Amino acid sequence: MKKLVTMGEIMLRLSTPNNEKFIQADEFDINYGGGEANVAVSVANYGHESEFVTALPANELGDCAVAALRKYGVETKHIARCGERLGIYYLETGSAMRPSKVVYDRAHSSISTATAKDFDFDAIFEGADWFHFTGITPALSDSAAQLTEEALKAAKKHGLTVSVDLNFRKKLWTSEKAQKVMTGLMKYVDVCIGNEEDAELVLGFKPAATNVTSGKLNLEGYKSIFEQMVEKFGFKYAISSLRVSHSASDNGWSACIYNGETKEFYHSREYRIAPIVDRVGGGDSFAGGVICGFLDGKDFKSALEFGVAASALKHTIPGDFNLVSRKEVDALAGGDGSGRVQR
Repeated sequence: MKKLVTMGEIMLRLSTPNNEKFIQADEFDINYGGGEANVAVSVANYGHESEFVTALPANELGDCAVAALRKYGVETKHIARCGERLGIYYLETGSAMRPSKVVYDRAHSSISTATAKDFDFDAIFEGADWFHFTGITPALSDSAAQLTEEALKAAKKHGLTVSVDLNFRKKLWTSEKAQKVMTGLMKYVDVCIGNEEDAELVLGFKPAATNVTSGKLNLEGYKSIFEQMVEKFGFKYAISSLRVSHSASDNGWSACIYNGETKEFYHSREYRIAPIVDRVGGGDSFAGGVICGFLDGKDFKSALEFGVAASALKHTIPGDFNLVSRKEVDALAGGDGSGRVQR
């Protein structure tokens, strides 16, 4: 059993029930989630040790966020209890041709004001094997970006494998700011994960002749930018999820990976996911599945297939967290997608 550490923000999620628009809703469903927290839950659910590091206010809402993580076996002992507030995001779940919408209320959240002085990274990374972060955390504030770099330095000092999910959020920062900050962090990264939009807006690489809105994917374009990314940053692996949005309720889902050492490019099996129950956290469940595959000791192709199958299943589960079992993922990756009742 290996150990993963992730660091980022967990938020209170308030989502409209029954696909209602915000203006219709008289109540909200409550969940907790956030990019790195979602990954931590996935990996814990598959049987590896998993720890999530963040800052939360020392109040009842902070306690609820910690409890949501502990419920699914995630270690929380190094969460700092400081700052003023727990971030919130509101979700209007779309359907058919109506897209989902997210409204953030996360300014001045505890993690956005935390500094390296609030954490003992030597203790956090003692005995760990893998550190995962996303492009969301550095986007929260300049101090959060500095905190992320301090964590990365400590992770490499302790010999951990480091992965990033580029995760560009236009409501948090501009592409110009993202490229300035994230490019400087890539020297610490071994495994880079991100879709085609992330690669362009965060690192400046765009696959040729690809339009996910129309469903047109050019795999040679992905291979080309992977080669460029590996050449520039020295990644061991460059990975992209491939989502074709036929509608908000109907997506094609697959992924591709490039091995920086052997120069091999591999495209996974493709799944047709319809109807989608909840796509929020889908990318995080993919990252968590791929990381689990590598922690298991799988080869890079098998790790990718595990991640794609795990994420396809996540789209059937409400909430941010992927709560499917390893057995369920293995079954789907092995070809059983019938959905028949298990008796």
